[in-house]
Amino acid sequence: MKVIKLSEVRDRIKNLVQEANFELQDDVLKVIKEMAAKEESPAGQEVFNQMLENAEIARQEKLGLCQDTGLAVFFVELGEDVKLDRDDGLGSLREAITEGTRRGYKEGYLRKSVVEDPVRRKNTGDNTPAYIHWELVPGDTFKLTFIAKGGGAENMSAIRMFAPAAGLEGIEDFVVETADKGSSNPCPPIIVGVGVGGNFEYSALLAKKALLRRPLSSPNPDPFYADMERRLLDRINKLGIGPQGMGGRITALAVHVEAYPCHIASMPAAVNIQCHSHRVMGFEL
Repeated sequence: MKVIKLSEVRDRIKNLVQEANFELQDDVLKVIKEMAAKEESPAGQEVFNQMLENAEIARQEKLGLCQDTGLAVFFVELGEDVKLDRDDGLGSLREAITEGTRRGYKEGYLRKSVVEDPVRRKNTGDNTPAYIHWELVPGDTFKLTFIAKGGGAENMSAIRMFAPAAGLEGIEDFVVETADKGSSNPCPPIIVGVGVGGNFEYSALLAKKALLRRPLSSPNPDPFYADMERRLLDRINKLGIGPQGMGGRITALAVHVEAYPCHIASMPAAVNIQCHSHRVMGFEL
């Protein structure tokens, strides 16, 4: 049985949320540079140059890649054979994640973007609560992945409940339509997470989980969905929105599709948009 100290989880998260907001990972930078080489629009080329310069300044100066440092979203895989050591006054894993988020955003001078009530809009002041998705798995695994989700990209996301008769064409048209409606709002070039199947809420979770796939732009292992990803990326990049909506060939960096079994009478589909500051990092204990 593996024993994990909650204080270690808290401290790792404090550093994790800062590093993710300060440094684009190598796989993201690689795709950005590859796409920049394909961009023919002078305005688009300049935007790509500014993105790369911004990423270097953020890394060197320990500054946020974007002023919107996002909601703190976590995916946790917790093994059934893991024992949690509730040390340092921490009563639960949720409390450790929350406290790590609070300290990381405060000490990193990252913007606090959470309001405590959706209508009355008072800021919580520490970017909590964190948004945590739990998965209980066999063995002694402990894996945590963080994604910072900015409001501009999240607001352009969508879900639709299709009848099976809509087919693959209906889903693909919906994904492209969602990217087109977003236009410049999610700060393209975007990463597009697509969830197909499950039910109403699970399709949306699939779409967000699709954004976690590493390395960025790696294909779905199922050739059927890998082909779907290629078609969608091509169609979205033909919309002409371009980097930061300035026009050009490159509107999306990658499309990741994840699928799950569903009811015989339905075919849910969800699209979760991510901006070019693709802030995804994690750790295992």
